[in-house]
Amino acid sequence: MTLLRDHTTAKLPLELATQLSKELAITAVDRDRQAGIPQEEVRRLREAGLLSLVIPKQYGGQGATWPEAFQVLQTLAKADGSLGQLFANHLILPAAVQAVGTPTQASYYCTLTAQHGLFWGNAVNTRDTRLQITAEGDRFRVNGLKSFGTGVAAADLRLFSAMPEGAAMPMFFVLPRDRAGITYNNDWENMGQRRTASGSFTFENVVVYQDEILGPPTQPEGAFAGFINVVVQLTKAYVYLGIATGALEAAREYTTVATRPWMTAGVDRATQDPYILQHYGEFWMQLQAAQALADQTAQKVQQAWSKGNALTQAERGEVAIAIASTKAFVARTGLDITNRIFEVMGARSTAARYGFDRYWRDLRTFTLHDPLDYKLREIGNWLLNHEYPTPSQYS
Repeated sequence: MTLLRDHTTAKLPLELATQLSKELAITAVDRDRQAGIPQEEVRRLREAGLLSLVIPKQYGGQGATWPEAFQVLQTLAKADGSLGQLFANHLILPAAVQAVGTPTQASYYCTLTAQHGLFWGNAVNTRDTRLQITAEGDRFRVNGLKSFGTGVAAADLRLFSAMPEGAAMPMFFVLPRDRAGITYNNDWENMGQRRTASGSFTFENVVVYQDEILGPPTQPEGAFAGFINVVVQLTKAYVYLGIATGALEAAREYTTVATRPWMTAGVDRATQDPYILQHYGEFWMQLQAAQALADQTAQKVQQAWSKGNALTQAERGEVAIAIASTKAFVARTGLDITNRIFEVMGARSTAARYGFDRYWRDLRTFTLHDPLDYKLREIGNWLLNHEYPTPSQYS
């Protein structure tokens, strides 16, 4: 079944995402085994009309708030962690152009995305400095290697970072899909997030034009220009939540129809086993606490985002602490649930055909994006020393 956006019935984005999530959940295990480039997932997102979700209405987008977008994101991640990460990146990248690009760039790229249903991917890991950019008259040349190119192989618009010679900070630029000289090395053979195609890209004398270099923003030294890095962290937390929610729902269904009670439990059905009931009670309690914390933080993000260039460094710092707390708590909760569901499903649930292990594999892979220990240290430093996290790509 092809999910097309029905403008006559005006379905809400969350309704569209829910339907798409149910459909893609059916093939999630097979797609996880196949890995590869997520062309199908991108096509379905486009057909569902979800690619313009957070594009402002003034550019032809749907103008969803961050809390609304996070709901959609979590719903998609429930079906497939890779789908969640792909959509999370797509949500952030046009917003990043609004935050760090010029007004002209924001208008151009957001309008283009909304009008044509374009999908974004990126490779902007600033710790990977192997990609070099060199000025050449009124344009630039890029050469080298860039890793962790999530979604880039399937993207229409691609955001990259590269280091100018002798510079301390990278340059960010947007390139179209058909720009010559960029090769995907097809080297993403990972235990989790296998359908994100997050492999490396080789650049050979790739041309970058001046207007493709992002920035400068209206207030480059202001808190808002770097606030997008804080928002990125919360998108990850909602992907974690989606994966954990999907795992719990899958485990509940399996336990109801397939799990047998232990021989000394003294009950006829697994759903009556007191220890299984206790575990599910704990899972639900943990997940509800994580959900409430994430949703509370999402409101703080929206309030800060709405201030635009009026956002202060202190306000940015407060939201950064809230997100660090949320991300750490949700990650721990998700890892615990995706690991312990096997205790309530039993040995038969480990059969490869079910693919229940993909929830843990995806979550374990994605939570390693940046160390939780450093998030906890930032929270402790704020609590004891009243210092906000130092702004970076990760905070």
